[in-house]
Amino acid sequence: MEPTAKATEAAPAKVNLTLHVTGRRADGYHLLDSLVAFVGISDKVTVAPADRMALAVSGPRAAGVPADARNLVWKAAELLGTPPVAIALEKTLPAAAGIGGGSSDAAAVVRALSRLWDRPLPEARTLLPLGADVPVCLAPQSVRMQGVGEEISPVGGLPPFWILLANPGVEVPTPAVFKALVSRDNPPMDGLPPKEAAACLAWLRAQRNDLEPAALSVEPAIAPVLAALAGQPGCGLTRMSGSGATCFGLFESEVAAAAARASIARAEPGWWLAAGPLL
Repeated sequence: MEPTAKATEAAPAKVNLTLHVTGRRADGYHLLDSLVAFVGISDKVTVAPADRMALAVSGPRAAGVPADARNLVWKAAELLGTPPVAIALEKTLPAAAGIGGGSSDAAAVVRALSRLWDRPLPEARTLLPLGADVPVCLAPQSVRMQGVGEEISPVGGLPPFWILLANPGVEVPTPAVFKALVSRDNPPMDGLPPKEAAACLAWLRAQRNDLEPAALSVEPAIAPVLAALAGQPGCGLTRMSGSGATCFGLFESEVAAAAARASIARAEPGWWLAAGPLL
């Protein structure tokens, strides 16, 4: 079957609303229990048939992003084993920021290639060789992620929160954060969140990101970000996402999230800030 001319997919930011580290396997991989959500703030990938593999990177966050076989989108295309394609990657999300930018890009390429060549999507767990966050990004929706990232269970949606992402412009190496963990055997999440907004926020506040204290010890610049978000009117929850350095604030309205973004931008013009709805 002839492919379509090209296929484009959004690669939304992934946020760990909770991230509990519940153990460590003998092979060194950590076991997680995380409530994962996606935000309407995205990179974009476009794929088109080509004589040979090629990758072009553009966008406001393109600096330093490899445009060759080192990039996870290239590796995703190779893993899928489709005919060669030209990939255009538009980077809006910062790299090494705890919001799954590269993983979401790779998953978006898999979705785009499946449409381009009219093939079914692979099973999410088959993408685990690309990284622990890639399987959960294949179908961007609110899920509970367990194991090393391969156990994915939909949670049936969250309240219509708006989220403000903030990053102070530092990269935090994930291995360094895991190395700084004091405890690697912590309690799992307390079930699943309620559907009503106030009850959901109360439930979220009772959960944790077990990597946050470790990340703060590795990169103290995260602390002012958490404080700035927590000080915004209408912010119902402040937490770090993933292994950092991006932190988030949850709001119940677009207006409150936008006002918080404007307020922090005035005080910290060098920070990366973006607001969007939970998908």
